[in-house]
Amino acid sequence: MNPGVSFDLIIRGGRVLDGTGAPPFRADVAVSGDRVAAVGRLEDAEAATVIDASGRFVAPGFVDCHVHGDAAVFDPAVQRAALRQGVTTFVLGQDGLSFAPGSAETVAYASRYFAAVNGPLREGPTHEGPPREGPLSVADLLGSYDRAVAVNTAYLLPHGTIRYDVMGPSSAPASADDLAAMLRRVERGLAEGAAGLSTGLEYLPGRYADAEELAALCRPLGGLPYVTHMRAYGPGAGVGMAEVVDIASRSGAAVHVSHLHGPADVLLPLVGDALARDVDLTFDTYPYLRGNTILAMVVLPPSVPAAETGRALELIAAADLDEWWPGLDASWPRLTVSHAPGMEWTEGLTVAAAAERVGVSPAELCRRLLIETRLEAGVVSARPDEGPEGEQSVRRVLRHPSQTGGSDGIYVGGHPHPRGFGAFARFLGRHVRELGDWTWEQAAVHLAGHPARRFGLSDRGLVRTGFAADLVVIDPATVADRATYAEPRELATGVADVLVSGVPVLAGGELTGALTGRALRP
Repeated sequence: MNPGVSFDLIIRGGRVLDGTGAPPFRADVAVSGDRVAAVGRLEDAEAATVIDASGRFVAPGFVDCHVHGDAAVFDPAVQRAALRQGVTTFVLGQDGLSFAPGSAETVAYASRYFAAVNGPLREGPTHEGPPREGPLSVADLLGSYDRAVAVNTAYLLPHGTIRYDVMGPSSAPASADDLAAMLRRVERGLAEGAAGLSTGLEYLPGRYADAEELAALCRPLGGLPYVTHMRAYGPGAGVGMAEVVDIASRSGAAVHVSHLHGPADVLLPLVGDALARDVDLTFDTYPYLRGNTILAMVVLPPSVPAAETGRALELIAAADLDEWWPGLDASWPRLTVSHAPGMEWTEGLTVAAAAERVGVSPAELCRRLLIETRLEAGVVSARPDEGPEGEQSVRRVLRHPSQTGGSDGIYVGGHPHPRGFGAFARFLGRHVRELGDWTWEQAAVHLAGHPARRFGLSDRGLVRTGFAADLVVIDPATVADRATYAEPRELATGVADVLVSGVPVLAGGELTGALTGRALRP
C-alpha cells in the first residue's frame, strides 16, 4: 500500500474471518463508499474514521435466514437487538405469510391471521401511524425498507398470501385459472426483487396447497430458493421432507427448509437422502428447543377454519369442541403466552398457570384467549424432549454443512421467545467458544457466506475487496446471549461495532442513527 492512500474508514488490527472458511488472519479492512476497498496490512493508509479491532475478529455481516421482522424491522429496538448479534440482513416474507403482494383484503387477512408473528405494518415516515392498508406490491414493500432502517432486508414471496389473493380462504385445489393467476403474481414479484418463494404448510391457506401447485409456482425461481415451513416436523418430518423432495424433483428448484431442529436421528438421514437424490438443499436452525407461533395453529383442530375468523370464533364459542380439548391436556403446561392483546396479564404465564390464577380449566382459559384476542394470541411452546438429549440433537443438526443460521425471531407481544434477541450471539458464545461445535471460521460460513449465496446476495457474505461493506467486529471472549425465557428482551454482548453499506450503524454497542440498510434484490 502506497503511503498517503486515503479511505473513508479503516478497521485496524483485527483478525479477519472472511466467510470462505479460511482460518482467521491478521489484516486491516479499508472501506470507501459502501464497498470494501482493501484487505491487508494498511499501516501507512489514512482514513477519516478508524476502528480499533485489536483482539477482536472482523467478519462479514450475518444473514438471518428466517426472521419475522416484516413490520418490526422499523423498530429501532429490534434493529439494535439484531446488530448487537452481528446480524446485518433480515430475510423476510417467511412461512408463506406476509404483507405483499396483495389487495387491501389480502393485506388485511395476512395482518390479522399472522398478527402474533409479524405484527402490524404501519403508515407514516416513522412507521408509528395507523395500520397500513393495501393494496401492496413487492416493489412497494421493498421500497419502504430501503434506507429506512439500519439493517438490510431481502424478501421472499409468501405463497399463502398469494393464494389468498387469488382464492380467498378456499380449501379447494387450485384450478388452471387459479394457478395461472398465482404464477403471474410470482413472476411479477420476482421481477420486483423477491429473493425466493416461501410456504407455511401448517398455516392457512398454505395448508391447502398440494405438491403439484407448489412445484408449478417454483418453476420461475431460476436458482432462487423455495423456502418451506414443511407440512410436518419432529417425528413426522419424513412426511414433510418427502414432499420437499417431490416439489424439488418436479420443479428443479433449490430448496431451503425452515427451522429444522430435531430429533437429529430422524432429520439428518432425511437430509442425507435428499442430498443423495441431488436435491440442492439447505436449511436453517436456531439454537433453542422451544418454538413460538400462533396459539390457533397449535390448539385448533383442522375442522375449525381459522382463515375465516368469524366462523372460527363461532365454533370455538360453541360446545362443539368439548371433546377436542381433553386431548390437549399434556400441552397446557408447555404453552407460555407470548402475545395476548386485551389479556396482557397472561403474557409470560403458561396456559395452565394462567388458568389456575383465575380458577378455570386450562381449556377454558385457552378458549377465552382465542375469543378475546380474535385468534391473535401467540405462545412459546416447549418440546417434550427438552433437556440434554434435545440439546445434543440441536448440536448435531447445526454441525451439518448444509445448515445456515436463522433466529425465527418474533418481536410481537410482551413476552416473546428470546431467540430474536440472542440466537446469533448464542451460536458464537455457546456453540463456538464453549462447546466447539463450529470453529470461528466455520461460524462465518454458516452465518454469512453460505446464506448470502443461497439467497442470491452475490456481493455480501464475504470480507473481500469490491464486496458490500457489511462488517461486524466481534469480541471472541465476551460475545454471548443474555436473553432468556424469563427475560426475553435482554441484549447480547460482545458485538459493539457494525457497519452496513460502509457506514457505522452500531458504535460502542449503541445505534448511531444511520439508516443505511438496503432492500436487497438478487
